[in-house]
Amino acid sequence: MIEENAKVRDSGPGSLAAHIETGGLGFAGDESVDVGGTGTGPSPYDLLCAALAECTALTVRLYADRKAWPLTAIEVGVRHEKTPEESPPDLFHRRISFEGPLDSEQRARLLQIAEHCPVHRTLVAGSRIETRAAG
Repeated sequence: MIEENAKVRDSGPGSLAAHIETGGLGFAGDESVDVGGTGTGPSPYDLLCAALAECTALTVRLYADRKAWPLTAIEVGVRHEKTPEESPPDLFHRRISFEGPLDSEQRARLLQIAEHCPVHRTLVAGSRIETRAAG
C-alpha cells in the first residue's frame, strides 16, 4: 500500500463535513453553511490557501534565519478566487508582512524568496493526479 500524506473520511449522507488526518493530527473539514456544510472546519480551498501561506512563511523564515537577518515575524495572508474567463481560472492573492528592522533590500529579497516556496512552485507548474479505486 502507498503511504498517504492525508486521509479524509466524510461524515455520511446529508452533510458536507469531513474528518481530516494529516501529519499525525486529526481535525474537521467542512464547507460553509451557505453551500450545504456545517461551518465547523476549513473548506478545501481554505486548506489550499493555508498550505500556500504556511509554506511561504516557513520558506522565508528559513532563508532569513540562514542569513541571520533581523526578521522577528512573518504574516502571510492568502485569498483564492476563480475567474472562469481567465486562463488559468484560479488566482491566489498573497500578502506578506515582515516584522523587524529589515532594510529595503532585505525586504525585496524576502519577497523574491517567497516565489520559490515549494507549494507556490507546485501551484504555478500544475500537477498530475492519478486516481484509483481502493478495495
